Amino acid sequence: MNASNRFILPLFSIFAILSGIIVVFSSSLEKKNVDTTVLLAANGIFFLLNLVVFFTQKKALGHSNANVFVRTVIAGMMIKMFVCAIAVIAYVTLTGPEYNKKAVFISLFIYLIYLAVEAGTIMRLNNRSNA
Repeated sequence: MNASNRFILPLFSIFAILSGIIVVFSSSLEKKNVDTTVLLAANGIFFLLNLVVFFTQKKALGHSNANVFVRTVIAGMMIKMFVCAIAVIAYVTLTGPEYNKKAVFISLFIYLIYLAVEAGTIMRLNNRSNA
């Protein structure tokens, strides 16, 4: 396994684990009025977003100017926040007043999980490239 695949593995693992948890516990989540379709969609969106941001941050780590990496991290955070806001607004607009608040809040918690995994992966990659 090459180095780049080793650093991508945590993102794939989190995606698979969260998807599995949502599917396995879908009946109990639906009993508590949590829309599992929203959770699976949010998990997929966050996975794709983090994959794109990870590759841009990895590319920025190799740049000679340290400011490029900082700008890339800030841009990645802004992109993720805007996509989250747009997704929530689109969901609320499309479903109307019957939107599932519990699913939205659980989705934001899923975002925090992806954020922690991404930060840890980038820090490990940064330590390796500066060694």
